[in-house]
Amino acid sequence: MTLKELEEAPTKVRKIIEEIPAVYKEYVTLDNEAKVLARNYIEENVATEDFLVDAQYIAIATVNRIDVLASWNFKHIVNLLKIRLYNAVNLKSGYPFLEIRSPREVVYEK
Repeated sequence: MTLKELEEAPTKVRKIIEEIPAVYKEYVTLDNEAKVLARNYIEENVATEDFLVDAQYIAIATVNRIDVLASWNFKHIVNLLKIRLYNAVNLKSGYPFLEIRSPREVVYEK
């Protein structure tokens, strides 16, 4: 999903991703387990059908036990209330907490 979005990103952004060494990249996909969890977010009114893709991003990170999900989406993802609600569903569904942060919180520039 991210790779598809990056196709439309500015060249500067695409180059940053291309510069990351392959050893540090791991690709995860929207599998059935993540689809079910994303649907749970919608059923629990954490996300709406209009923002299913946002719920899918969080579900993919959750089921793959990703350490931190970084996003610029402050309205639907990097939002304290939303983070708490997503994590409540995660715990209820048997998954661990997911750290959700802005890119500025996880990238340290010189």
